[in-house]
Amino acid sequence: MKENIIQFPQYRILSNKKSLYKILDDRNFEEIQFVGSKKKHYVILAEQYPEILKIQDMLSLFEGLYVKISEDEWLKNVD
Repeated sequence: MKENIIQFPQYRILSNKKSLYKILDDRNFEEIQFVGSKKKHYVILAEQYPEILKIQDMLSLFEGLYVKISEDEWLKNVD
């Protein structure tokens, strides 16, 4: 049986374009959140089940909520 191995990092954007994500592995990600004209950068260690599910949803592009983006698009938004 062939396994699907995910290469990290993976990059996603929320479909409403209010948050970008850099998924480092199955338990760690960074988020750039746009709040008005400001940007907030978070580093998240997923220890609780809802956070772990969020990473799984991002990787699976759950119901069109998350969209793949390139590393370049992520880098354009990092200060």
